[in-house]
Amino acid sequence: MVVDELGARLKTYEGRPAAVAGRGRDPVNEPMIRHWCEAMGDTDPAYTGPDAVAPPTMLQAWTMGGLSGHMGRTGAYDELFDLLDAAGCTSVVATDCEQEYLRPLRPGDEVTFDAVIESVSDRKTTKLGTGYFVTTRMDVRVGPDLVGTHRFRILKYAPARQKQEQKGARARRPRPVVNRDNAGFWEGVERHQLLIQRCTNCGTLRHPWLPGCNVCGGLDWDTVEASGAGTVYSYVVMHHPPFPALDPPYAVGLIELAEGVRIVSNVVGVPFDKVRIGLSVRLEFRRYDDEGGPLVLPVFRVLEGREGEVG
Repeated sequence: MVVDELGARLKTYEGRPAAVAGRGRDPVNEPMIRHWCEAMGDTDPAYTGPDAVAPPTMLQAWTMGGLSGHMGRTGAYDELFDLLDAAGCTSVVATDCEQEYLRPLRPGDEVTFDAVIESVSDRKTTKLGTGYFVTTRMDVRVGPDLVGTHRFRILKYAPARQKQEQKGARARRPRPVVNRDNAGFWEGVERHQLLIQRCTNCGTLRHPWLPGCNVCGGLDWDTVEASGAGTVYSYVVMHHPPFPALDPPYAVGLIELAEGVRIVSNVVGVPFDKVRIGLSVRLEFRRYDDEGGPLVLPVFRVLEGREGEVG
């Protein structure tokens, strides 16, 4: 029987506080709500006007410490991560988040929070590497009232050693995660069609694909094929981390399609430093062949000399 001494030490941190008497850097406020809604494309009228509330999914935003970090973090939390780092588990990936909302937050609310190390898993081996899942639970309050709970689970792991690429072989590109909710989208991409979900109850278009409508809650839907026209709504230039199959720097854009929904994809056709917000782009499909097999991906080519046109 193999005894996991590190795992046993990590388990002793379960139930210990991760943050005590934390306080939001700013009260709930209208500018942050507006920026969030603009970024998410959320036009729900509940988030504007004199009786506005904050989008529930902003719960964590009000507790973030910014670049200076959290002021209320405990020594136990740092000790736990120091143990993991010392054992070679130096990499982190977020795995999932659960939130529970007890009442809406409103502009002017001042948020406080406490957090606890809820659980540390047994040692797990994944494709990324071997490590431990650490779950923290944050209780968010306004005054004495609990307004929401935020659970955050990460994998703290030692990176698996990558197999050396065969000499002359093309590096394998990362594959999209395909599940039962988005399989139809990727099947369309294979056919060189960019399919957008449409709620058959209220007609709202949505992307990425979801099991239900986020406007009316309807579960029935069909699809419409995107025309392929769009504009660069926002973008980032990726310099790091490098992937063997990719050649940084390259531009990744948030593309607003002519149909009104947005999609994240590569921007091609111009050097990365020439990409700008407002550039007109046109959908094209690229096929990649490597040791993982053929892969078709949608990308967006800049239309030279056109800015702000989606027709």
